Amino acid sequence: MPVTWFLLSLALGRSPIVLSLERLVGPQDATHCSPGLSCHLWDSDILCLPGDIVPAPGPVLAPTHLQTELVLRCRKETYCDLCVRVAVHLAVHGHWEEPEDEEKFGGAADSGVEEPRNASLQAQVVLSFQAYPTARCVLLEVQVPAALVQFGQSVGSVVYDCFEAALGSEVRIWSYTQPRYEKELNLTQQLPDCRGLEVRNSIPSCWALPWLNVSADGDNVHLVLNVSEEQHFGLSLYWNQVQGPPKPRWHKNLTGPQIITLNHTDLVPCLCIQVWPLEPDSVRTNICPFREDPRAHQNLWRAARLRLLTLQSWLLDAPCSLPAEAALCWQAPGGDPCQPLVPPLSWENVTVDVNSWEKLQLQECLWADSLGPLKDDVLLLETRGPQDNRSLCALEPSGCTSLPSKASTRAARLGEYLLQDLQSGQCLQLWDDDLGALWACPMDKYIHKRWALLWLACLLFAAALSLILLLKKDHAKAAARGRAALLLYSADDSGFERLVGALASALCQLPLRVAVDLWSRREMSAQGPVAWFHAQRRQTLQEGGVVVLLFSPGAVALCSEWLQDGVSAPGAHGPHDAFRASLSCVLPDFLQGRAPGRYVGACFDRLLHPDSVPALFRTVPVFSLPSQLPDFLGALQQPRAPRPGRLQERAEQVSRALQPALDSYFHPPGTPAPGRGVGPGAGDGT
Repeated sequence: MPVTWFLLSLALGRSPIVLSLERLVGPQDATHCSPGLSCHLWDSDILCLPGDIVPAPGPVLAPTHLQTELVLRCRKETYCDLCVRVAVHLAVHGHWEEPEDEEKFGGAADSGVEEPRNASLQAQVVLSFQAYPTARCVLLEVQVPAALVQFGQSVGSVVYDCFEAALGSEVRIWSYTQPRYEKELNLTQQLPDCRGLEVRNSIPSCWALPWLNVSADGDNVHLVLNVSEEQHFGLSLYWNQVQGPPKPRWHKNLTGPQIITLNHTDLVPCLCIQVWPLEPDSVRTNICPFREDPRAHQNLWRAARLRLLTLQSWLLDAPCSLPAEAALCWQAPGGDPCQPLVPPLSWENVTVDVNSWEKLQLQECLWADSLGPLKDDVLLLETRGPQDNRSLCALEPSGCTSLPSKASTRAARLGEYLLQDLQSGQCLQLWDDDLGALWACPMDKYIHKRWALLWLACLLFAAALSLILLLKKDHAKAAARGRAALLLYSADDSGFERLVGALASALCQLPLRVAVDLWSRREMSAQGPVAWFHAQRRQTLQEGGVVVLLFSPGAVALCSEWLQDGVSAPGAHGPHDAFRASLSCVLPDFLQGRAPGRYVGACFDRLLHPDSVPALFRTVPVFSLPSQLPDFLGALQQPRAPRPGRLQERAEQVSRALQPALDSYFHPPGTPAPGRGVGPGAGDGT
C-alpha cells in the first residue's frame, strides 16, 4: 500500500463540494431590477468606451458594488454553457446646488419649472465583460422614482442575465455610467472548471473528464488516472512560467486507467500537469500540486545555475522563477566565507550570492573559467567621487584598507607596490562603472621575494623560542591581569564623551586593557570607523575579551532605527562614531545568539533606565552605573573572578575616579547640587 504524501483530486472526490447551478432556457439576454426601480436592456451591444470623468450636475446614480453568480444557459436539457450573471448595486451620490437666481433674488427663478428635488433619477449603466477570447459591453437603463432618492443611500440593484464564458477561464468585469461621474468598478474572477460544478451531464466538454490523483510512495511520486479502459486522453507535464509561455517537459496520449511514476528529484514548484479528453473542443484541466512542497523548492535551488554573460551581466538559470536577492562578494583562499564589498559597488542584474527567505541558497565564482582556481590575489576597490576624485582600498578580512596606509596589514605593507602594478597595467579589471571599479592584482612575485625573509624569520623564531618559554609564566600572569575590553558608545554630545573617557580611564586602573575610539582618533581617520571597529572587535574576542555596549538615549534611538529599517540615517552621527559603524557587525551576533559571554551592556543611573534598552540587547546583562559597579566589574573579569571583598574595593576605586565626571555632567557649573552623592549604592532616585 502506498503511503499517502500528497493527495489532490482533479475531479470529484469522495466528498466533493460542488455547485448546483440555476438553469436558464433560451439564448436571449435579459435584465431585471429591485422592486420600485424600472430597468431596460438595450437591444444590442455597445462600444466599450468609458470616456473621461465629468462633474456631476447634481444627484446621480452610481454603481457601488458588483456581484456575480454562475448559471447555466441551456439550449437542450443536456446541452448547456456556463454563464455569468452580474448584479450592479446602485446608490445616490452628489447633492443639489442652489440656483444662482434664487440666491440673488430670494425666490425661485422660474416657478413654472418642476422643482428638481422632486424629480426621479435616471442612469445609463454600462457592464463591460472580458473573458478570452470574448469582450462585450451592454447598456442598462435604470430609473429611480423620487420617493427613493435619498442622498448617500442605496436604492437597489439591477441584474443582467448573462455573459457566457469558458470553464476555468478568468473573467474581468467593469461597471460605470454614461456619462462617467466616478471611477469605474472592477471585478476579476477565476471561474471553476468541471471539477467544482455539478455539470458533468450538462456541459458536453465535461462528459469525459479524467480523474487524476497525486500520491507518493517513498522517493517516487505517482500520477494515478482513474478513467475507464476505453477512455482516450492527453497528459502533459510542463514548467509554468511567470513571464513567457510554459516550457513543455513531457507529453503522451494514453488510454486509461494509468499510473505514471515520477522521481522526487524531478519535482520543482512550477511543475504542472495538464490533462484532457481526446475529443473536439474538450476542456483542458491544469493543476500545479508542488508549489508549496519543501522538497520541490530544494530541487529548484539544486538545479539553479549562474552564467556569466558579459563583464557586468549575469543570468540565473532555473526551471522556475525565483524571488531572490543578489550581491557581489569576495572570498579569500582557504574556504573563508564570502564577504560583501565594503564600500559596495552599484550594479543591476548582478548574481553572485543569491539569497532567498534570508538564507544563502547559491554561491558561485563566475570568473573561474577565465581566471582559474582561487589565487592569493589582492582585490583593489576604486571609488569615484565628484570632480574626478578617486580613492583606492584593498579588500581584507578586517575591512577595506585605504592605500597608501600605515596600518599593519599585508595590503598596507605592500600598498606602494600594488599601486605601481595598477598603474603599469599588471592588474586585471573585473568591474567598471560610473561609481567605481574592481581590480585583481597578483601577489605571486611578492611571495617569492619574501622566501628569504621567511627563512630568516624561522631562524629568529628558533632563537626567540627559548626566550618565549622563559617568559611564558610571566606572560600568562600578565594576560590574566589584563583582560581586553572594547568600549562602544554613541557620541551624543561632548559632555557625554568626557564621561565615557572618565569611565575608560577608571577601568584602566584595574587589570583591564581598555580600547575606546576616543584614544584612537588618528588610527580611525586612516582606516575608517568600520575597518577600525572590525579590527578591534576581532582582536578583543580572539584574546577572550569582552565588548561593552554603553547605552545612552542616542544609542537607544540608533539601535531602534537599525532594528526597524536595517540602516542608519546618514549624517546622524560624527565621522568618528564607532558605535554607529559597529551596528552592522554587532547586530548579527545578537540575532544569531552569539552575544552571551562576549558582550555586556551598561548605562548611567540618572541618564537611562536599563528597561529602555531594546529587548534584543537585554539578552546579555545590562548594568546601571555606578549603582551596580560591583556586578559590572565582576562581569568584566576573567572566569576566575577576585574575592568579593577585593571586587568591592575595586568598585569603590572606580566610583571615586568616576565621581567628578558624574557631578560635572549631571550638575554643570552654576547648577545647584541635589545634596546627595553618587556611589556604588546610589540609585536613579525614581
